[in-house]
Amino acid sequence: MRKAVFFDIDGTLMDERSFIPESTKEAIAALRANGHYAFICTGRTKGFVRDAGLLAIGFDGMIAGCGTYIECDGKELYYRRLDNRKVEKSLDILKKYQMPVILEGKEYLYMDYEDFKGNEYAKKVKTEMKEYLLAITGNEKNWEVSKFSASGSEETYSLALKELEGEYDFLVHGPHAIEFVPVGYSKASGIKKACELLGIEREHTYAFGDSVNDLEMLSYVAHGVAMGNATAEAKAAADYVTKTLHEDGIYLGLLHYGLI
Repeated sequence: MRKAVFFDIDGTLMDERSFIPESTKEAIAALRANGHYAFICTGRTKGFVRDAGLLAIGFDGMIAGCGTYIECDGKELYYRRLDNRKVEKSLDILKKYQMPVILEGKEYLYMDYEDFKGNEYAKKVKTEMKEYLLAITGNEKNWEVSKFSASGSEETYSLALKELEGEYDFLVHGPHAIEFVPVGYSKASGIKKACELLGIEREHTYAFGDSVNDLEMLSYVAHGVAMGNATAEAKAAADYVTKTLHEDGIYLGLLHYGLI
């Protein structure tokens, strides 16, 4: 029976320096050679999955943007795009609370870089995206977005979220970053939809993750695997805790379940 394994990117497949262990590459190749699906499953939209080393590993498909985009064998199977009028309204609210935003789509990201005032994550986005990063201002007619992220203080979060409550699901990454996702969408919803489209039984699903936006995914699949470097919450949501990314965690996790 063909099984499906879903892998988070950041902190799972690769570290903050975009390093990917050789054992991870070899393990995923062996997984696919054994006839199983290997999917990227990420909070990043497809437009922000551009690392050549990551894509060179070889995957059967991708669930991106917290379940808002699904592809398999290079074909788009599903996409949930935000209405641009709704995006514009949300931006007006966040601007009022001085929360700079990154709009995220399946081809481009949009950011007014000067609003971030040297923010390290904004620098990372600018460096990785290159010509696929466009300004928010001046491209209003061209926005193609399925989710977005914002930066701000805890005080501004609480005020902005009150106004946007019910419009989005929120994923808070520490005191300075938050993701805004269409209500009801998550990595878990993406996995559920992909399995429906591809005829994969839930009992044959596995996932590897490490952080807050992996919790639903780890709980939903039949076998959730938390990396050794995962947060306490991710470990609690998982069925099995493997070693860290740098200690061959993916290889050992796949081996534990007899997938390689």
